[in-house]
Order: sequence, then structure tokens, then C-alpha cells
Amino acid sequence: MLETLAMYMQFPFVRYALIVGVLIALCSSLLGVTLVLKRFSYVGDGLSHVAFGAMAVAAVLNLSNNMLLILPVTVICAVLLLRTGQNAKIKGDAAIAMISVAALAFGYLIMNIFSTSSNLSGDVCTTLFGSTSILTLTGREVWLCVILSVAVVIIFVLFYNKIFAVTFDEDFAKAAGTKADGYNLLIAVVIAVIIVLAMNLVGSLLISALVIFPALSAMRLFNSFKRVTVCSAVLSVSCAFSGIIISILAGTPVGSTIVAIDVLAFALCCLIGTLRGRSRR
Repeated sequence: MLETLAMYMQFPFVRYALIVGVLIALCSSLLGVTLVLKRFSYVGDGLSHVAFGAMAVAAVLNLSNNMLLILPVTVICAVLLLRTGQNAKIKGDAAIAMISVAALAFGYLIMNIFSTSSNLSGDVCTTLFGSTSILTLTGREVWLCVILSVAVVIIFVLFYNKIFAVTFDEDFAKAAGTKADGYNLLIAVVIAVIIVLAMNLVGSLLISALVIFPALSAMRLFNSFKRVTVCSAVLSVSCAFSGIIISILAGTPVGSTIVAIDVLAFALCCLIGTLRGRSRR
């Protein structure tokens, strides 16, 4: 097995997949804790459907670099989702459901009406589940992912205290002079960037798992925000790396394999948390 893995590592697309997978997993885990604690964890699913709709439009327009359309559209919808979710008439969960379902439906409709592809079902499956896209990355896409991932990590580190304050008690943060609305907007934009990057890794339908499972797993082991964030990052990176390696060796879909590893890690953390709780009694 080690010889087989060493042989695969000689190919650039395998190294690209590992680099991008680890970076995306790291970024997803950092903001995933915040989304779970703010009860807004399903936002990843909503934005992923928006990204799917934008990708469908980009494919119809034959854009050579679809990121030029997908990224700004997803960011704009993230901002709208934040604003709409704060509306008294349309709560956060309803806004997410409304935007995600509409974007997914229109995206698939556009692909059916205007698509020139001879394998529409395969294209849709790849987009939704990320079955092969992570293994067909170009050097330019990898560098773009590296730059955006570094930017996400730097933003999270620089504004860690503000994000912490907004996450746990937004009203108190506002009373203390923190511009909570501005930091909520920053979180929404960063999440949108992560979602667009993660589409190549796990696909539109599985992005929420990449954001949520590491955070929930870490919460079964630790109580403090910092420890949960660090543990979530370690778990997410480990699961992504293991999932990609297993996928390459076993020939399984990359996105589904990573999510399956995340689920197993969550079950293990739940078991460990339960055993630790019983031992303290």
C-alpha cells in the first residue's frame, strides 16, 4: 500500500488535491464553530446551492474562469442572506431555505435548457458531489485556493476576539462598542469564499458536512471556544487528508469519502465524550 501511495504521490494532480483539501478543511473548520454556535450552521448548504446556480450560469456562458462569476455572486447572496435573516418577517432558517431552493432549482433548469454538454447527468453529479473535480485541479486553481485560504486564516486570527464576542453574545458586544453588524458581514463574506473553494472538494450537497461535523466533534471533547476551534481544525484537516488518500487508493468518490470519515470521527468523539462523562461521576 505504501508503494502504491508513493507512486500516486509522483503525480501533480494528487499533490494538488492534498494541498487544496487540507487548506479548505482548515478554513471550513475555523468558521464552522462560529456558525454552529450562532445557530446558523445550515448557511453553508444554502450558499452552496447559490454557488451551484452561479456555476450553471457560468457553464452556459462558457466562461473560461467560472470563479469570476461564482465568487462574487455567492458573496452577494451571503450578504443578502445575512440581511434577510435579520428581518422580523423572514427569519434566518426561512431565508436560507428560500434562497437555497430557488438557486438550486434555477441552476438545474438553466443547465437543462441551455447546456451543450453530452453528459448533463454526469456534470450535475460532479458538481453536487465533487466526484472528480478535486482531481482535475490546475496549478492556477491551486494557487488561487492557497491565496484565498491564507487570507481566510489571517482574517480569522486578526479578528479572533471580535468574532468570539459576536458569536457568544452579540447584544453585549454591541453594548461594548463592537460593530457587530460589520463583523457579521465579514463572517458571511468569509463563509462565502470557503463555500466556493469547497465545491471542488466535496460538491454542493456535502459542503455543510465539511463545515459542521468537525465543530460538533470538537464540542464533544472540549468546552472552551479556543480549544474547540483548535480541535476542530485538527480533526477537519486529518479527516480531509485521510479521505483523499483512501479515495485515491480505493477508487471511491473524494467528497463522499471525506464526509464518511468526518461522520466516523464524530461518532468516535461522541463515544469518548460519553466515556469521559461517566468516569467523572
